[in-house]
Amino acid sequence: MKNPPPLVIDFTTGAVAHRRQFGGGRGQALPRAIGMKGGNTPNVVDTTAGLGRDAFLLASLGAQVTLIERSAQMHALLADALMRAADSDVSEIIARMTLLFGDAKDLLPDLAPEVVLVDPMHPPRGKSALVKKEMRQIREIVGVDADAPALMQVALACARNRVVLKWPQKADLMEGLPKPSHQITGKSTRYDVFMVG
Repeated sequence: MKNPPPLVIDFTTGAVAHRRQFGGGRGQALPRAIGMKGGNTPNVVDTTAGLGRDAFLLASLGAQVTLIERSAQMHALLADALMRAADSDVSEIIARMTLLFGDAKDLLPDLAPEVVLVDPMHPPRGKSALVKKEMRQIREIVGVDADAPALMQVALACARNRVVLKWPQKADLMEGLPKPSHQITGKSTRYDVFMVG
């Protein structure tokens, strides 16, 4: 089996561009979970930036988004992608995205975020079907996010309005957390929304 091509993040083409053009705007599950309704456009801190796709979607809908990434390799890939996209037709969207390097548990208290998005590496699936190649590459880089419950506790203590946990649709609630205020479910993912304001 040959090695997959190296992971590259691109905000101008492919799935990201398609989602921006045809994804359904504020009616999508994530913007609804974040609270983008009635003209409301909250400031969001994405504590587990990963490929930056959720942050880019929210920024494309007008939100100011701070992305936090603690993996030096993922941070470098994101920084490169943001730099390349800054001179493209999505430069206005990129201008609403701020990338920070570090552990969100340490950075969140100083950010006083309105809304916090937490999308940790999801627990391994019971299914035998392989996870997408890209997700396997990310897991190799960032690991398993064993401290996700601790990050959620910090997020709940710091957020001014709500915390949104992106989680597999059929997974149990994350251990040690209060019951979410409500949930928004997608095809394979659900958003557990914790209102804190």
